[in-house]
Amino acid sequence: MRADLPVVPDRDTARDWLGSELQRPEYAERESLLARLLNWALEWLNGIDWPDTSMSGPQLGAVIAVVVVVVLLIAWLVAGPVRLGRERARSAEVLDGDDARTAAQMRAAADAAASSGDWRTASVERFRAVVRSLEERVIIEPRPGRTAQEAAADAGLRLPDQAAGLRSGADLFDGVEYGDRVATAADDADLRALDAAVTATRPGVAV
Repeated sequence: MRADLPVVPDRDTARDWLGSELQRPEYAERESLLARLLNWALEWLNGIDWPDTSMSGPQLGAVIAVVVVVVLLIAWLVAGPVRLGRERARSAEVLDGDDARTAAQMRAAADAAASSGDWRTASVERFRAVVRSLEERVIIEPRPGRTAQEAAADAGLRLPDQAAGLRSGADLFDGVEYGDRVATAADDADLRALDAAVTATRPGVAV
């Protein structure tokens, strides 16, 4: 919770917090125990007979605060794996199964896209060229369905000096191809440098 929120919320504030949490996309993906818990908490808040309660204002506020904290903590713990699963799903295969182009042809496609300012296509094709080059040099074995992250991890084992750059390249590829990242000329330049560095590196040889 934000530091600027009141320490002891009233009923409407607590209901708004829980309602906003329940609207998060993580809970739309499945009817979970967490979603039912949040619904129960909302119903509980709505069902309190505030004028007739025997609790004092501070006591009642403390109870509400505890309920909100517990529910939001459970929300954070349960929704984390959902968010993680969604991020992992964004790393799809880096090379299409029917893409028979060579690394040189992919670089040429990246250069053509860059010359027209299409940085998205340039970045995607440039990272694909890196992976295809790794396959051509038998640094990694060709494997249908391999994701960008898997390619980076496999190649990093053989080329440890380039492991960090490969991971960054895979992150860029996934963000541009499957996320909402906007590619730039700087991204293409970084991938050019990665391609050159990977090409110059031999397994077990530092450059």
